[in-house]
Amino acid sequence: MISVIYSDEFLEHKTGMLHPERPERLTAIVKTLKTFPHNGQLQWRSPTPVQQRHSSLMTLLEKVHSRSHIQAVAEIANQGGGYLDGDTPVSAKSYDVALLAISAWLDGVDLVLANANPAFVLARPPGHHAESRRGMGFCLFSNAAIAAHYALEKPGINKVAILDWDVHHGNGTQEIVETNENIAYCSLHQSPCYPGTGSADEHGFHNNVLNLPMSPGTTMAIYQPTFEQKVVPFLASFQPDLLIVSAGYDANRDDPLAGIALQPEDYGEFTKYCLQITRKILFGLEGGYDLPSLSQSVVATIERCL
Repeated sequence: MISVIYSDEFLEHKTGMLHPERPERLTAIVKTLKTFPHNGQLQWRSPTPVQQRHSSLMTLLEKVHSRSHIQAVAEIANQGGGYLDGDTPVSAKSYDVALLAISAWLDGVDLVLANANPAFVLARPPGHHAESRRGMGFCLFSNAAIAAHYALEKPGINKVAILDWDVHHGNGTQEIVETNENIAYCSLHQSPCYPGTGSADEHGFHNNVLNLPMSPGTTMAIYQPTFEQKVVPFLASFQPDLLIVSAGYDANRDDPLAGIALQPEDYGEFTKYCLQITRKILFGLEGGYDLPSLSQSVVATIERCL
């Protein structure tokens, strides 16, 4: 069994008709998962309502993000909507939805640690571009980094690794965690590409960052040895008590926002490598904007965990 954490409330983060990070991303994934052959092995769960953990959630949020950034998102939402930057809309319900997304990621941590089995968070808005003092790139709050900090508060959890296979570098995640010796961050991302960060010569403050820029057009023929020779050794040597995957699926060949040439089934191979490190894996949705390849890639990820 694998837990899938989802709520229709995540559809209430409205981004506008032509925005690629749209509610249909989730409805397409859910529809596909409801009909795939192993759907009986999925345990669907609703996230803990924000009001049930509001105080602790806000304390955690303020540990990762500046109060001014949190207030900026809340104020734009309270005013009926607006933009954090040119790419990052905030609608009237976006602040509340973003808090619920964080709650879902925290639930995911709890489930993985309790069951020693993977879980998948199907939530939006995504998070890996959100820095400590600003949101950007469709992202409001840094879900993966917040989940990592939350996990480190749990008994027996001394180290957390984050693997980011989204096609864009997770500048926000890296900026937040690179000073923490108990969190490792590894990113495979297209370069050159938005947001222009993630150089291979960045290693964090504790040699806890591994950036692996990939050229446009790269296929699994390059990703496979990169996982075997670099990703797995880096993560395994860190010996994490929990692995968090920023699971973006925009490195697919059919994705409109980048130029990497992966196939949906390749994400099953990525997942195989993660399972060599630990079964305590929390997958959380980041990017992926071609609905068929996005949905098929999530299925490939989950199938490999069953």
